Amino acid sequence: MTYGFDAFCVDLHRILKEKRIDGLPEIADKLKTLVVNPEFVAETFEGSSAPQRVLFHDPDTDAYVLAHMQPAGKAGNPHSHGASWAIYANARGVTQMTEWRRVNPESEDHAVLEVSERYGLGPGQSRTYAPHVIHSTAHPDGAWVIRVTGTDLDKIPRYYFRPKKDKILEPV
Repeated sequence: MTYGFDAFCVDLHRILKEKRIDGLPEIADKLKTLVVNPEFVAETFEGSSAPQRVLFHDPDTDAYVLAHMQPAGKAGNPHSHGASWAIYANARGVTQMTEWRRVNPESEDHAVLEVSERYGLGPGQSRTYAPHVIHSTAHPDGAWVIRVTGTDLDKIPRYYFRPKKDKILEPV
């Protein structure tokens, strides 16, 4: 029997209630299994034109499961999810991830960021991001991504890179 979306939502709820943020690696493992299920991928992405959709919200834990259809060439600026955690998993394509660290004091109005890690997430891979982790995504060839978050990210303060004021330090 294949692992389906309903089972994932039950596991998500159970793990968060039992282990809270300590259960995120377990959720990420379950998500890896889900995004390689061809039935789930077809039902979620094929025939859809919406770039982002909420697939599930657990009002008890406030977790969200979202589907993102990222077009080829899309790249985002560095940002964090504020006080929320997130888990990304790819169903198709590769998401190029860059994690950043701020190297100047938070008391300064501008931010100076440097790359701390770069890697790709391919189909069947997932990664957990703790609260306040600054990262950016790029989708050179397009990607189908499932993202699980600890809350509605549009309703909490988050960090966004401001290209005219902030500075990016690229490794040499």
